[in-house]
Amino acid sequence: MGSVADFVRLHPIIGLDTPIFIYHFEGNARYIPATRVVFESLASALFLGVTSVITLVEINVVPISSGRPDLEEQYFTALQRFPNLSLADIGASIARKAAELRARYRLLTPDALQFAACLEHGATGFITNDRTLQRMAELDVLVLEDTDDLRGQAHHAR
Repeated sequence: MGSVADFVRLHPIIGLDTPIFIYHFEGNARYIPATRVVFESLASALFLGVTSVITLVEINVVPISSGRPDLEEQYFTALQRFPNLSLADIGASIARKAAELRARYRLLTPDALQFAACLEHGATGFITNDRTLQRMAELDVLVLEDTDDLRGQAHHAR
């Protein structure tokens, strides 16, 4: 599959799915080597990132349900201010594209909206950890779990 670093060099604009943020913000030991590459590359403007307000919804469920408004505010601020990252609103054109994607690929509504928002903002690549999104022909999809970054980690752990 290749590495995250190789993938980000191929695409000037990359859509980022919610799990990428969750793994990074929560310091998930398994995924942090890969997400660190994503966010360092984004901060260095090796690519422009886009995600939608769907990420804002999904990433804040645990902080809200845990009574952590401070963490909710941190996540909100990070998504709003991270260098070279656009947080796309969902408007009528994105909703229409999402309906097309949902019909064609039988996606869940949040996935269709996320993907449509990234397409609308010019993404040519998409980073996720959801293998079902690999069937999307509109973007080059990288699944973190399938990258050399994680395969090497698993191999060395044995």
